Amino acid sequence: MQSPLTVNESCLTNTSTKLLRLQTPSYFAFLKSASNPRNLRKRGERKFNHTNLTTTTITTTVRAMPATCSTSIEATSGGNLRNFKHTEASFLASLMPKREIAADKFLDAHPHFDGRGVLIAIFDSGVDPSAAGLQVTSDGKPKVLDVLDCTGSGDVDTSTVVKADADGCICGASGAPLVVNSSWKNPSGEWHVGCKLVYELFTKDLTSRLKKERKKMWDEKNQEAIAKAVKDLSEFEQKHTKLEDPHLKRLREDLQSRVDFLQKGTNSYNDKGPVIDAVVWNDGELWRVALDTQSLEDEPGKGKLADFVPLTNYRTERKFGIFSKLDACSFVTNVYEEGNVLSIVTDCSPHGTHVAGIATAYHPQEPLLNGVAPGAQIISCKIGDARLGSMETGTGLTRALIAAVEHKCDLINMSYGEASLLPDYGRFVDLVNEAVDKHHLVFISSAGNEGPALSTVGAPGGTTSSIIGIGAYVSPAMAAGAHCVVEPPSEGLEYTWSSRGPTADGDLGVSVSAPGGAVAPVPTWTLQCRMLMNGTSMSSPCACGGVALLISGMKAEGVHVSPYSVRKAIENTCVPISSSPEERLTTGMGLMQVDRAFEYIRQSSDIPSVSYEVKVNLSGKSTPTYRGIYLREASACQQAAEWTVQVAPKFHEDASKLDDLVPFEECIELHSSDTTVVRAPEYLFLTHNGRSFNVIVDPTNLETGLHYFEVYGIDSKAPWRGPLFRIPVTITKPVAVINCPPVISFTGMQFCPGHIERRYIEVPLGATWVEATMRTSGFDTSRRFFVDSVQLSPLKRYMKTESVVTFSSPSAQNFSFAVEGGRTIEFAVAQFWSSGVGSQETTTVDFEIAFHGFKIKNEEIILGGSEAPTRIDVGSLLSSEKLFPSATLKKVRIPLRPVTTKLRALPTSRDKLPSGKQILSLTLTYKFKLEAGAEIKPYIPLLNNRVYDTKFESQFYVISDANKRVYASGDVYPEAASVPKGELTLQLYLRHDDVQLLEKMKTMVIFIERTLDNKEVIQLSFYSQPDGHVTGKGSFQSSILVPGSEEAFYVGPPSKEKLPKNCPEGSLLVGAISYGRVSFSGEKNGGDPEKNPVPYQIYYVVPPNQPVEDKKDLSVSASKTVAERIEEEVRDAKMKVLTSLKQSSDEEREEWKKLSESLKSEYSRYTPLLAKILEGLLSQTNIEDKCSHLEEVIDAADEVIDSIDRDELAKFLSQKTVPEDDEEEKTKKQMETTRDQLAEALYQKGVALSEIESLKAESVAADLASDQVGTPSDDSFEATYKELRKWADVKTAKYGTLSVIRERRCRRLGTALKVLNDMINDDEQPAKKKLYDLKLSLIEEIGWDHVATYERQWMHVRFPQSLPLF
Repeated sequence: MQSPLTVNESCLTNTSTKLLRLQTPSYFAFLKSASNPRNLRKRGERKFNHTNLTTTTITTTVRAMPATCSTSIEATSGGNLRNFKHTEASFLASLMPKREIAADKFLDAHPHFDGRGVLIAIFDSGVDPSAAGLQVTSDGKPKVLDVLDCTGSGDVDTSTVVKADADGCICGASGAPLVVNSSWKNPSGEWHVGCKLVYELFTKDLTSRLKKERKKMWDEKNQEAIAKAVKDLSEFEQKHTKLEDPHLKRLREDLQSRVDFLQKGTNSYNDKGPVIDAVVWNDGELWRVALDTQSLEDEPGKGKLADFVPLTNYRTERKFGIFSKLDACSFVTNVYEEGNVLSIVTDCSPHGTHVAGIATAYHPQEPLLNGVAPGAQIISCKIGDARLGSMETGTGLTRALIAAVEHKCDLINMSYGEASLLPDYGRFVDLVNEAVDKHHLVFISSAGNEGPALSTVGAPGGTTSSIIGIGAYVSPAMAAGAHCVVEPPSEGLEYTWSSRGPTADGDLGVSVSAPGGAVAPVPTWTLQCRMLMNGTSMSSPCACGGVALLISGMKAEGVHVSPYSVRKAIENTCVPISSSPEERLTTGMGLMQVDRAFEYIRQSSDIPSVSYEVKVNLSGKSTPTYRGIYLREASACQQAAEWTVQVAPKFHEDASKLDDLVPFEECIELHSSDTTVVRAPEYLFLTHNGRSFNVIVDPTNLETGLHYFEVYGIDSKAPWRGPLFRIPVTITKPVAVINCPPVISFTGMQFCPGHIERRYIEVPLGATWVEATMRTSGFDTSRRFFVDSVQLSPLKRYMKTESVVTFSSPSAQNFSFAVEGGRTIEFAVAQFWSSGVGSQETTTVDFEIAFHGFKIKNEEIILGGSEAPTRIDVGSLLSSEKLFPSATLKKVRIPLRPVTTKLRALPTSRDKLPSGKQILSLTLTYKFKLEAGAEIKPYIPLLNNRVYDTKFESQFYVISDANKRVYASGDVYPEAASVPKGELTLQLYLRHDDVQLLEKMKTMVIFIERTLDNKEVIQLSFYSQPDGHVTGKGSFQSSILVPGSEEAFYVGPPSKEKLPKNCPEGSLLVGAISYGRVSFSGEKNGGDPEKNPVPYQIYYVVPPNQPVEDKKDLSVSASKTVAERIEEEVRDAKMKVLTSLKQSSDEEREEWKKLSESLKSEYSRYTPLLAKILEGLLSQTNIEDKCSHLEEVIDAADEVIDSIDRDELAKFLSQKTVPEDDEEEKTKKQMETTRDQLAEALYQKGVALSEIESLKAESVAADLASDQVGTPSDDSFEATYKELRKWADVKTAKYGTLSVIRERRCRRLGTALKVLNDMINDDEQPAKKKLYDLKLSLIEEIGWDHVATYERQWMHVRFPQSLPLF
């Protein structure tokens, strides 16, 4: 999955920081990894200046390629621009490039075709409707028609309904009292309430800024409180120089505890953000929304609910709000499910606003900063989920398509994407095809930022047939203006980081190119109006704006709008960016030209709107099917092959069968760009049912390197239309490595800024990793290079490694990374486009590549759980290699099955597909328990790591504790999160419209993957003997393998003593095993297989636990008669019945009371019975007369206490003897149980006494409220407390509450806080709300308002009322 496609030019100026989410599985030691599927990387912009340099590259013949326009970019740009100079006007124009695509020329000729009448859906991170240039269109209409959060990340549960009291006051979901405005109409009198932690709505950058500002204000208040506490302590010490009196000592400890608490608070401060209350109601016509944001304001009295100007669904009134002046963040609201769900919509990145600004911004005061189509309107469909940073989700994508169709949009722009293992495949692709083919939407998307290597286009923009994929172009004006380059390139060209085609199935990948950088509007919370960003994220909206101009003109002139005809027009009227045929893979058809495309559309207005679907397969084979011909591997380049091409015209679904399909006939001339390599028939007669023909491709006489050809079809009756369809033919003929050892060198490569060199090598069979050395020379100023490698394998995402290297002076740099033997690898080396500008010296680069590897018979090793070792056979095919095995087990994977399932139809229109199908949701609940806090993540093999190339719609998970506190959430790319010990719940939310598919997933097994602590990590051992694991002899360390030799050895299972805790049987210990080390790394990282070049997976199946011996109770005294034993069994059975009785109603409580009284009369001195009765009283709820109930508790506690012979108990416990037999062991356990029952009774009695004091003893309460220090006259509580101290540690989590109460009664609130904090920190169980409530009340009683506010905010994190909505 991919984040917004924006490149960060770290060496230039301010840009967005979001970039592609990669899934490429790659292993290497010194390169930046592209393997992390959620890796949001800041990657320097890379640019290719295709100048005529003398290099060692094998030159290729320039072949003529079909293009309607032959005018070059250089001519359009005014020739050589090496001495390019800006005027103020041209500088401003370069910040928002339009001239490059001739949008300025088009608008000069057609000023009213500026996007008017066109509606664009922006699928992105959200658009700020308050941003500069996004209020109105050029003709005065509202710019933003709707703002939607399609992900659900801003949803608030407002299903709780309350009524206002006589004063107009309601209780908010946060617990705060809220006053509603008396002027608000609410005929039903029902107010839906909900609340939200506001940081969940903000971006990471905004949250970071607010935290700094709020921390500064909090520190000021805390320092005041510390100063006062220190002053009180100092005054006390001056007044009492001698502290011999224990009472005075305790008072001093209390004052010191207050100082310590405040000082620790400074260090432990962790701002989780304020909570805002939301209120939703129906005014008789519309659902209205108001927010209480007092917690955000720094001025008292601001942000009150009653002062809020109510909002409704943005689409209805197009109004937005601002949370506060501090954040300056705008938001809109939408209400769903009859008021039960409120969506608060904010953006999750500046990216979406920037994209919208490029496409449509309108600045009447400065027209040069207008977007491409200032007259167009937009809807914002937020597909970036704020819970995931800004990553898109399947839910967001599906809802966005539903919204685009519902709003009857003309265009969609999507500047998101990622690598995929299957091009043109998946549920989202199916929905896009329906939107384009049935609803006539033009879908434009970014191609990706993973260049300069080939086959790096991302899904969906570069891999989907129905989407127009856009590459990124930079002009000299942009370089000199927006990028502030001192010496811009002499001609325009593609940014080097722009992703390249072809796709894995041979399609071109990039359709056209457009300017890939702009200074455009950004949200108000950034505290600036505009910002420079660059990437294919920016080229896509530029192209989208250009298409909006075309559609605006088409609508104005009554020309039918079809995505098929629009695409044909822009592709066939592009200006070539380069004369090299191979650059088609970089630039697509070239730089789009709006004016020419419009003339093309005018001329072809009477021609049927048809798309030509091309399918290619090897003759004689029906599968697999391709969209082009891609000969990448060496075996495919060694002989000629015949290919079958099927061309089928595709009409829109609403086309007339009689009027459109039946009469369709075309006589097509077939052309090859080079008949010596690619041969095709001369003509093709095409009807609606399609036609196939054969193509012969003969690459045998080609030199090594990259070659590109095309077979294209021209309408013989209207050749001016240009190619109707194209069959791309890409050939990367690799160099064979014939040296032994396998080393290949490329010397004397010459680089200037932006230059790129590609090398294609057939990786020798048996190679598993590469060690490369790059040497530079011949330059003065520092040089920055990008080194990429790419390999393709079936049903895998491209295997890519990348590195950014800066040479401050001529020197060498080493690299290592994994490869797959027998497959072609591309090495792409590029000098950063602005690196070395102004210097007249070229950089000389020598590259040496050495292949290494082991032949492994069993790459994936599974240790089955027995004591037997596993044999490993390793050989070397290429050169002498040092075999140095290393294996570790670092994670445990625990299988889980759902304990509950819930399938339901989603009730809102935002989840109803354009086809009319309602989307269903399936919620699976899993339970698991951790014995200690750990770092975990879910592993869902069926669903993980696929967004676009999957037939499943979406997934989302939430991990929470018993208090509903959320510790982790995620989607298809789970991330590890730290969670506490105890019972945890994972809820997995799945969506699809196919109920049968969801039914199959009701029993789906998932895994919880726990990262082992360093001390738990298991290092496996290797042996040269099969019994070595048992005998401890024959250890295997290392060996030298010569080419053709093999070595066998054994890996032993971990010893049972080393198995980590909390590993149930059937779990998997997961780790890595490696066999070699990089030669230039020495011993560094050698012991960690994951840091070696090629780690493989190794698993250990946790065996069944050692059976626990069943110890039968043989200690029953033989002296007991059968009657006595029966009497005991009957008594215990009666007690079991008593404990099973419910007490939820008065009748049930009465039944319980009768039985308890009966049992007490029968077993009046049986302590376990009396303890159960006390426990039953404590479990009662909804008590009307609390004082009477507390007195019952005290009486029951006294009965337990009186039933115990405390002298005998004390005497027994004072003995430190070790039990010698089962009888003594049983006696010891009984006495310990009795002690615990006594302590519990004393504790509950003390708590009840303190509660009675606060309820009934008003005189005592008055004394406690005064400044006097002392204890109540009634010493029952103190006596109980002192007695408890004899039997238990009164400062533990179990009994510490009584110590807190005692200190509070004595007005030692600082000491009470200290005891309470120690209890909370020492408690290994999940957080208890009553303890935190007590802590908050103590803080409020002391008068630390700022600390109380902080703790109240944390209460919503620790103890939310419900789990968040999905």
